[in-house]
Amino acid sequence: MNRSGALNPSPRTLDIESVVHFHQLVSAGAGSMNGWHAQSLDLRGHSQDLKALDPQGAIFLGCTFDDGVEESLRRRGALIFPQLHKVPFNPYRSSVYSASELYEDITATEYESTLDARVYEWSILPGQRGSLDATLAAALHDHAIGDALDELLDHGALSGRKMVGVMGGHAAQRGTNAFADAARLGRLLAQAGFTVATGGGPGAMEAANLGAYLSGLPDADSTAALESLAAVPGFRPSVTAWARQAAAVVERYPGGTPTLGIPTWFYGHEPPNLFATHIAKYFANAVREAILLELCNGGIVFLPGAAGTVQEIFQDACENYYGAPETITPMVLVGREHWEQTFPAWPMLRSLAAGKPMEDRIFLVDTVEDALAVVAG
Repeated sequence: MNRSGALNPSPRTLDIESVVHFHQLVSAGAGSMNGWHAQSLDLRGHSQDLKALDPQGAIFLGCTFDDGVEESLRRRGALIFPQLHKVPFNPYRSSVYSASELYEDITATEYESTLDARVYEWSILPGQRGSLDATLAAALHDHAIGDALDELLDHGALSGRKMVGVMGGHAAQRGTNAFADAARLGRLLAQAGFTVATGGGPGAMEAANLGAYLSGLPDADSTAALESLAAVPGFRPSVTAWARQAAAVVERYPGGTPTLGIPTWFYGHEPPNLFATHIAKYFANAVREAILLELCNGGIVFLPGAAGTVQEIFQDACENYYGAPETITPMVLVGREHWEQTFPAWPMLRSLAAGKPMEDRIFLVDTVEDALAVVAG
């Protein structure tokens, strides 16, 4: 699976993962760097090796070199993407985000001073969407996040377990039954051995990430966390207060079960939640949504929601409608009244699936326990 958005991934490329990896290749007698991709590496001190190797066909993204080396590489055929200035993020980053990075010093500073807020502010500056530098920086960033997500899911902390997505409304307030149900679902899924993935935002997404994060602790700790969060029900009017309350829970219960959030700065007014231990945040919402749906190989549970959740239901349905039988994963809608009456997505989904291989992979259930039984069965 390619989550970086590359149009034409090539088997003839080699990702140079570290300076150590670079040195190993040089020591093994490499003479050419054709097809090498190096990203965010500090290659100062390696001038002699870089000048000795043939760089034609190599790509360097945001790397650091000794004086004169960059020009030498470019002159001899390397493609070098420079470090971009006046950008509040690293477009060549090699890892996904953590909540502590996006919300650094949130206990002492206002949300508007955090990295997450500064990046969103940058993204909506007047004229930014028409700026070549801004477009390039955002595209390179999303490509880098995709690469990092590949590494995380294939070889990192989230590898080796099936992933179940939890979709639902951002409006679910802490302290409500809807929030508690979503948290219980995340907890049950994680305890059943699944990795929980969400859109990474507030509401039901935060609750599902929370439930998974605390899944290794006794029920009493989960209940205490829910009660603590309820003191600040939502991110309006103050994202700062909302985030600080979550940060206090994380501080009280560090080292929770790994869980994934995939939010977007396209909806930057909805802050990412702090209970996703790994956050793959994108600028391009369409890319982010497609990736989130694609990687949930254990199925997706749709909790009550509105327009965004309805969109996700039918985006997933489209994938299953046209997919090969072996690629179809369960779609579980929770809440009969909501999905039959309030937003009647279920009758449409059932009609769409009639006579198709996906017909026996769609489910309408009453409780989160029923949803667990479907994906675990």
